[in-house]
Amino acid sequence: MTDAEEQALRATLAKLTEEHRDLDAAIAAMVDSGVRDQIIMTRLKKRKLQLKDQIARIEDALLPDIIA
Repeated sequence: MTDAEEQALRATLAKLTEEHRDLDAAIAAMVDSGVRDQIIMTRLKKRKLQLKDQIARIEDALLPDIIA
């Protein structure tokens, strides 16, 4: 992996992590305010899980395989 590719992955990782954090805050705010729109809540949680999977894939790509 080149340095440019690694920098691009790290930038994408930072963006996805921020979006994941924002979704977490939005879900918490909806729960705290008493808004119980299940469709919106389900969509937010689904997107949050998708982001988590993308973050995990990028982190795996950034960490080198170490054979013990």
